[in-house]
Amino acid sequence: MTAITLDTISREYGSGVFGVKDVSLTIEEGEFMVLLGPSGCGKSTTLRMIAGLEEITAGRIRIGKRDVTDLPPRARNVAVVFQSYALYPHMSVRENMRFGMKMRGTPLAEQDVRIKDASEILGLVPYLDRRPGALSGGQRQRVALGRAMVREPDVFLMDEPLSNLDAKLRGEMRQELVKLHRRLGKTMVFVTHDHIEAMTMGDRICIMRDGHIEQVGAPLDVYANPANTFVAQFLASPTMNLIAARLSVAAGVLSIDAGPIAGVLPPAQSALYSHAASEPAILGLRAEDVLTEATSATLPFTGKVVMREALGAENLIGVEAGGATLSARTGRHFLPDFGDQVTLHADMSQMHLFNAASGAAYRRKA
Repeated sequence: MTAITLDTISREYGSGVFGVKDVSLTIEEGEFMVLLGPSGCGKSTTLRMIAGLEEITAGRIRIGKRDVTDLPPRARNVAVVFQSYALYPHMSVRENMRFGMKMRGTPLAEQDVRIKDASEILGLVPYLDRRPGALSGGQRQRVALGRAMVREPDVFLMDEPLSNLDAKLRGEMRQELVKLHRRLGKTMVFVTHDHIEAMTMGDRICIMRDGHIEQVGAPLDVYANPANTFVAQFLASPTMNLIAARLSVAAGVLSIDAGPIAGVLPPAQSALYSHAASEPAILGLRAEDVLTEATSATLPFTGKVVMREALGAENLIGVEAGGATLSARTGRHFLPDFGDQVTLHADMSQMHLFNAASGAAYRRKA
């Protein structure tokens, strides 16, 4: 297994325009790291720099103990799986998997063993003599993975490999990739703009914006403790509710005024956020923390239903209240009509608080 170290790497295109700037990141041996962010954030550029397909204009990259910054792609012992599959249409599955090994002079007997092993792991044995045109999208993606596997690389790099698949196949392939990672134990770097892929697949996720890293951590930890409003909104659908707010202290009690949500905070949050009193702030609440029933930690608000999505197992509704529209994730039996006035309850025990000027989160953990 092989670690990857990015040491303040940059990619400048000239005239001060950067695709990636001063990115430092250590990807541990055998880790499944997901690079997540919107289009143009630098995640694919970072992956291509690791692969040697994109010039590094500053910084260093190490794969294992080797400094590969100036090495060509073929000398880095990495395998790249692209969104487009990039299979040879005139070759069978077997020959697609064999081609790279043949070019590198791998003995024929070893080629056959590697193809057999990879095709058994990926369920490709029945399709080895078919051409890509006779395969489904999911099968072609498996062939692309198989072609990478037979190289026996130190590192797998995957650039949005599931983007061309339909929703059902994406879900299946997510599970297959996680199983493959556990079976091979190899270091994998996976680029995506899909927060569901990031949350369900990554050992850790690295969220990027404008060529910089915003936050790195285990998926559930990042979800529970976003570093700023960008991360808070990007790592969820619907995005986190964000409302301008101000805290105030009276007689030793901390209260919040956030448009439709106002009142005394629970003791734990009062102790946690007292240092932010009187500063302009932003209240953050995830949709699942807007409840249909009151608890000892909730503050009520009333508004008009302006959005509703019935998803079967749950419902999403949007409520316009006090000039803000708040999203709520409710049980399947709570689905009011458009225009209905409803009272919901903000669970303040799950609140997030951000600095209004910088967007940075106030410390949430005691």
